Amino acid sequence: MPETKVNQEYNAEQIQVLEGLEPVRKRPGMYIGSTSSTGLHHLVYEIVDNSVDEALAGYCKNIEVTIEKDNSITVEDDGRGMPVDNHPKLGIPAVEVIHTVLHAGGKFGGGGYKVSGGLHGVGASVVNALSEEMQVRIRRNGKVYEQKYSRGETRSKLEVTGKTDTTGTWTRFKPDPEIFETTVFDFSVLEKSLRETAFLNKGIRILLTDRREEEPKVLEFHYEGGIRQFVEYLNQKKEPVTPDVIYFEASRDDCECEIAMQYTKSYSETILSYANNIDTSEGGTHLVGFKTALTRAFNDYARKNKFLKENDPSLSGEDIREGLTAVISVKLTEPQFEGQTKTKLGNSEMRSFVDSVTVDNVIRFFEENPKQAKVIMEKGMAAARAREAARKAREMTRRKSALDSMTLPGKLADCSEKDPTISEIFIVEGDSAGGSAKEGRDRKRQAILPLRGKILNVEKAGYEKMLNSQEIKNMITAFGCGIGNEFDESKLRYHKIIIMTDADVDGAHICTLMLTFFYRFMRPLIEKGYVYIAQPPLYKVDQGKQTYYTYSEEEQRALLQRIGEGKKLDIQRYKGLGEMDASQLWETTMDYNTRTLIKVTIDNYEEADETFSMLMGEKVPPRRKFIEENAKYVQNLDI
Repeated sequence: MPETKVNQEYNAEQIQVLEGLEPVRKRPGMYIGSTSSTGLHHLVYEIVDNSVDEALAGYCKNIEVTIEKDNSITVEDDGRGMPVDNHPKLGIPAVEVIHTVLHAGGKFGGGGYKVSGGLHGVGASVVNALSEEMQVRIRRNGKVYEQKYSRGETRSKLEVTGKTDTTGTWTRFKPDPEIFETTVFDFSVLEKSLRETAFLNKGIRILLTDRREEEPKVLEFHYEGGIRQFVEYLNQKKEPVTPDVIYFEASRDDCECEIAMQYTKSYSETILSYANNIDTSEGGTHLVGFKTALTRAFNDYARKNKFLKENDPSLSGEDIREGLTAVISVKLTEPQFEGQTKTKLGNSEMRSFVDSVTVDNVIRFFEENPKQAKVIMEKGMAAARAREAARKAREMTRRKSALDSMTLPGKLADCSEKDPTISEIFIVEGDSAGGSAKEGRDRKRQAILPLRGKILNVEKAGYEKMLNSQEIKNMITAFGCGIGNEFDESKLRYHKIIIMTDADVDGAHICTLMLTFFYRFMRPLIEKGYVYIAQPPLYKVDQGKQTYYTYSEEEQRALLQRIGEGKKLDIQRYKGLGEMDASQLWETTMDYNTRTLIKVTIDNYEEADETFSMLMGEKVPPRRKFIEENAKYVQNLDI
């Protein structure tokens, strides 16, 4: 490779040093993940985390979060109030240090907090750096102190502005529009996060108020039952098989553990894990300890009480967790997280701690509640029988070799490219649209798999029935990566899996059925960003030799207004993909340069699980309520 040199000096003058909070403004994504709506809402969590830390330390009971009319946020608590005395080394008030110096706070071994969450202890200073206005008001020592900041800098000295007989901290900040893509807060996003925080900290009271409307919207979150009530909340759209939520807690040295769990008639598991109130969506040592212990406790009890005979194989962890909803919350002094976003706990001591706590308490519950234990055991054993019966079907669905075309479904029109990173597969509704897609596609990189009708609703079906569904077997075989515990990303044959259905109610239903299957049995496909939804047009408008395609009613109205509705136009509304010929389907929906794809992501696992259970599960009342509440938003309902 030929050497190329840039004609530029490289010495000390080229080494850039960012001072103060400049690094945060220069690279905000490093500190809050992104400058999108997700990063915007993270600012709120950072300030709320400071108040929660006060609650964990035993000094705070009430937290009030308010979205003001100008889209600024105020957070107020009744904790001790931030310290206002001068810092011994920096010579400025401690509250100013907290808001203007990175990695400053009571979370770094100074004895301020035994347990804390937050984002690397940089919360208040990062919020300051990314806000055009920030103000703090502290009630402490019988006085009220105030100080103002902006974009990482101090704008006023700490001043005494009054007297008080209470303690606490009030913070107001207005996100900087120079940094964020949007500065408009979503009430529902804050609602879900603050409700979760209240569940994880039993007894704490969080008030959320939205003052942007004429009539303020107010919600209160207060759960004396903590994560026990969290499990009940998660199961409100499911049908529990036992009346009681199994709950236990324990502490050892500087570690605390709380676990709540309940079995339902669902076929999927929902396990949420937290460390110091931080959602560890990738699990970690505490989750491994729980799963290992649950499997051991189950099998020990099953053998001791003759549910399993001497020669019977032990139940697998997957069988035991079928239908389980559980919340695991641990707190520890020195948490070690893997990855900057703190999604996986790495402390090795938590595995053995959670393991021993779980085994002891689960077996104790079984022994004290033999009737409920019997129901739970029978559910696990039924799952084991179903999986054993499905073993041959599962073997049939495994893809033996990328070169063995005999293993691929007959309806699959495969692409010639063998590199999965540039290959994509369209899951197409119907043979008619499938025929057009096969004819119009890029045969080198695009594979087509037509589906016949609606696939099985896996939310209501067991593992065996799911694997006996021909349409599902075709998808599993075509993808090549296996399902469930056998999922192997390295064997995935396409790095874009594109759902392409009609733009009508049936198409939306088929899309939801497929997303339910992916979420329940091939979740890494979504987590890794491999699943997309195609956006076919609603209208074709011909004006002479000019052709336009529009993808929504709003876009169609805007087009007609622009080109003149009174002119001679030929307008066609597509009722389905089958109405398009191959060239139209390519031009509008499949061409890399002109198409629109929606990438499927998971921002909130709790919300996603609840939504699939509500839309596709056994319980009808929650689904009816959802339809009644959202019917007014429906457009283009086929009659």
